Amino acid sequence: MKKFKYILLTAGIMLAITFTVYHYNRDNDKIDLGKTMSIFYYTVVSRRKPKDAEAYFNRGNEYAKKGDLDKAISHFNEAIRLNPNYAEAYLNRGSAYAEKEDDDKAIFDFSEAIRLEPNYAGVYYARGIMYAEKEDDDKAIFDFSEAIRLEPNYAGVYCARGKAYYRKENYDKAISDYTEVIRLEPNDAKAYSYRGIAYAVKEDYDRAIFDFNEAIRLEPNEAKAYLYRGGTYAVKEDYDRAISDYTQAIRLEPNDAEVYSCRGEAYEKKGDYDKAIADYESALRIDPNNSEAKNALENLKKKEQKQ
Repeated sequence: MKKFKYILLTAGIMLAITFTVYHYNRDNDKIDLGKTMSIFYYTVVSRRKPKDAEAYFNRGNEYAKKGDLDKAISHFNEAIRLNPNYAEAYLNRGSAYAEKEDDDKAIFDFSEAIRLEPNYAGVYYARGIMYAEKEDDDKAIFDFSEAIRLEPNYAGVYCARGKAYYRKENYDKAISDYTEVIRLEPNDAKAYSYRGIAYAVKEDYDRAIFDFNEAIRLEPNEAKAYLYRGGTYAVKEDYDRAISDYTQAIRLEPNDAEVYSCRGEAYEKKGDYDKAIADYESALRIDPNNSEAKNALENLKKKEQKQ
């Protein structure tokens, strides 16, 4: 099932990760400032700040919460000008730049925060996310590892590092990190899905199915888990179960062309060409540019004509 293996290889990018430390979700392309402003501050050594700098800092936070990032950055700039050693101001300005998708400026500010507060686990995490966005996975893994060294019990950092290892095709280390996420957060359905994907790519299909089962048990309305379990059944040539899972995924996400295409392929493998054609056509109605469904439909029609 070439299509399913392609889906597995790209799933580390397709699935959103809900982090438990910094709330980061590039489905929305943002580090959520409202949820991250105070996270990890307890690790910073308290110190007096010039009152004017703190006032600018606080106003910057308020503007950030309202979504006015340009004004927030302007106030953080002034706070840093008045107090060049203000690590939190660099952190929050970096977070604002991250929301604006200016990854290079975000990395610069997070690096300054780390220089000023080298035991600040959250900033390593945030900078790692930026490196991951730039697909510099080695630097991302370094930063995630530093964050774990400083704060070893935050599941989200292991999840982020697991994703980076997955992209590097180091599936064993990815599995190890996702396993740690599950140990820390046993009800994290996405961690089971991620680990299941890694097992499936390693062709350890029984463990993959176990993990997808757990993901579905925890989040029974998550269509992607049915898609991935269905794909695993298809690789095992258990097409009836594959079709059942694809059907459930379609019920939950009826506008996902990829699932129709996968179900069409399973029907084709079973020799049910009419249903296969119907699914390929459904996939193309949703996504006329779906080349795999288009090619499969053309080949299947040619096959029928020869019979």
